Amino acid sequence: MRGHCLCGQVEFEIDREHPRLYQCHCSLCRRQGGSLSNAATIIPNGKFRWLRGAELISSWQKESGFRSDFCSTCGSPVPNPLRNLPYFWVPAGLLESNGGLEVVAHLCVASKASWDSTPLHGACYDELPNLSEFIALLQAPDAS
Repeated sequence: MRGHCLCGQVEFEIDREHPRLYQCHCSLCRRQGGSLSNAATIIPNGKFRWLRGAELISSWQKESGFRSDFCSTCGSPVPNPLRNLPYFWVPAGLLESNGGLEVVAHLCVASKASWDSTPLHGACYDELPNLSEFIALLQAPDAS
């Protein structure tokens, strides 16, 4: 499955036909995406590759470790390495999909925006879950 930023200059590919997604409702993710949550997936390094434009990526990081990579041309958030782990964080909105994507978890539900009235489906975590268990949930085999 391929993905790209808004202007198309940063492009990547993942080796997963139907990645499992999550939505994070924390204030940082809301600010990063400008919406009620941030939909994404986590992909093992070996199943992710840049196709073009990696040199156009700029990065910003908080002292806490929260990192935001973005296309320096259009400003779209783009995939970035997940801490010092062998995974990439991949924004779901960049993926070119003909369906089959499913949100399986919601994170930081306790800090969900007061104006967010969207019903939540899948596993719900008030805060950040145990990372290894969470990654296992996202990496489970496709149901289709």
